Amino acid sequence: MAISTPICDFGWKTPVFSLPGIDGQIWTPARAMGPNGLLVMFICNHCPYVQAIAPRLARDCKELADLGIGSIAIMSNDVRRYPDDSFENMKVFSKSHDFSFPYVIDESQETARAYNAVCTPDFFGFNRNFELQYRGRLDSSGKNPAPGDSKRELFLAMRQVAESGQGPLEQIPSMGCSIKWREA
Repeated sequence: MAISTPICDFGWKTPVFSLPGIDGQIWTPARAMGPNGLLVMFICNHCPYVQAIAPRLARDCKELADLGIGSIAIMSNDVRRYPDDSFENMKVFSKSHDFSFPYVIDESQETARAYNAVCTPDFFGFNRNFELQYRGRLDSSGKNPAPGDSKRELFLAMRQVAESGQGPLEQIPSMGCSIKWREA
């Protein structure tokens, strides 16, 4: 069952986290922030919605880095129930898609809860003041990649954030698989 993200809460401040990355380093929003903003993404390895966009996500994050937007991906799923999302498999997934951004694990799921993340992928675009400006989708992809000429919604929104500090008022929610929460 596909889940959609809520509407953007403009100006909401990024919660702070400190999470281990597949590169052996600890990452925080401040460390991942670029001079013009930050894209925080909740993704995982097994979700067909993430798999459908992974190549374009890698491309867009590289191009956003050139515009001063830092990016970081967070994997919050319960790896005991979803071993395809394990830390070792995160390394393989990142390498296979040539991710240029940190990919970190949220084992406690506290970061996903702090962000009110609901699905994979779930995108949070912040300006240089750590204020939320985008909570939309990458593009019109679903479980299958969108056509190559599809509007690059996330890229265009974050370029606008880099240039003006503000995101577009019109945003289409992201859609994907639910975060796989640990059972209590």
